[in-house]
Amino acid sequence: MTTPHQSAGHFALPSEPNRNSSPPAEEHRPMEGRQGPPRVLVVEDDFLIAMQTEVALTAAGFEVVGPATTAEEAVALAGEAQPTLAVMDIRLASTRDGIDAARQLYQDFAIRCIFATAHDDVHTRGRAEPYAPLGWLPKPYTMASLLSVVAEALSQLRRP
Repeated sequence: MTTPHQSAGHFALPSEPNRNSSPPAEEHRPMEGRQGPPRVLVVEDDFLIAMQTEVALTAAGFEVVGPATTAEEAVALAGEAQPTLAVMDIRLASTRDGIDAARQLYQDFAIRCIFATAHDDVHTRGRAEPYAPLGWLPKPYTMASLLSVVAEALSQLRRP
């Protein structure tokens, strides 16, 4: 499996995710079960970061929901697709931020989030704590670190 590499602040990306290729081998599909691969909701208002995230998650065998650019869009997509978890930016393109979206996902659908954000301070973590974050991914991050945090989050969800 190849993942985009960070070089001098840039990521090398395929021009278009190849949605017609055969799925990855079984060992690359964590938590896949009766309903297919885990669904990951991507909530990110930066187009390039959202695209990089979608490409990396798809290449790793996940089903990507979104990306959503606002809290409202994230909640609507979650209600329709019932993702396993969300990768959530905190600053979004709406009056509601990612922590408010995470609150609603957690309370309405029991969906937990990985926060992928440049806003990784004590106050922000304190606001998010009641919604049981699965992890924090400080920006800027590599796609390898994204996949590692998602894999760890899925293992947390599997634990009894």
